[in-house]
Amino acid sequence: MALKIRLARGGSKKRPFYRIVAADSRMPRDGRFIEKLGTYNPLLPKDSEERIKMDMERVQHWLGQGAKPTDRVSRMLEAAGVLDKKERNNPNKAEPGNKAKQRVEEKAAKAAAAAEAEAAPAEEAAAE
Repeated sequence: MALKIRLARGGSKKRPFYRIVAADSRMPRDGRFIEKLGTYNPLLPKDSEERIKMDMERVQHWLGQGAKPTDRVSRMLEAAGVLDKKERNNPNKAEPGNKAKQRVEEKAAKAAAAAEAEAAPAEEAAAE
């Protein structure tokens, strides 16, 4: 059985609340889980102790059983000091997408064409 420690969403529309659960990876996100390990309330301030609550003893147990935390949960565990910090490097993060690159190229082509059209009458006047 492939175990995951992940977030299960609760709460109403636009008012998220998450349970941190140990679950079989084949189960739906908000579906059946094995054990509730804690809660995460993103609406509370970041410095609040109530924002993230976890039973660290049970989290350690499930990690020992081979459960893999998801990206978001692993960041929470890193902040709590349970896991070692991973090296994260995303050099393409600030690079614009393909559509944005195309728009920039089109804008540059239009500007070059406008500059060329503006310069053409000046060249004709200078030639006379």
